[in-house]
Amino acid sequence: MPGIRIRKAEVLDAPRLADIAYRAWEAGILPILTKKPGIREAERRRLSHAAGEGWPHTIVAELDGIVVGWCSRIPRRSYIPYLFVMPEMQGHGLGSMLLDRMEAMLELEGAERIHLETPADHVRAVRFYEKQGYRILALRPDGRTGHDPFMSVHLEKRLNPFSGEIDDD
Repeated sequence: MPGIRIRKAEVLDAPRLADIAYRAWEAGILPILTKKPGIREAERRRLSHAAGEGWPHTIVAELDGIVVGWCSRIPRRSYIPYLFVMPEMQGHGLGSMLLDRMEAMLELEGAERIHLETPADHVRAVRFYEKQGYRILALRPDGRTGHDPFMSVHLEKRLNPFSGEIDDD
């Protein structure tokens, strides 16, 4: 997609990251949850906190200078907790671009495997990750409190980190 730039997130991106995450959650995950009073507000707070705390370990996709998606990782682990793209921008390869870049970064750090999770009923997300080379390892209840228990799919992708020497030629 022309005009796309992947870059490291900055602290000033955090409000935009939270908005993207909430809009993607609202479009993709909220429909599969049992509706409860306050669920939207609780998720907005949770995602705002995640974006505010996690931005140092996040990369963003910009389209013509506007952040339209993001992907983060947990420091010192090969785990990707968040990958969000604005709902109206999904299906154009942005998620793949972000995931590819994050995988490359982790691979350069020596990661042999990457792990992530997504709700089992979020079929579009599960299929997306499978197309990216991830395989399902486990199905387990989501451990968060305040929500009806629903199943989460734990996925893994094996990498092939470079272990040789680089010639100075």
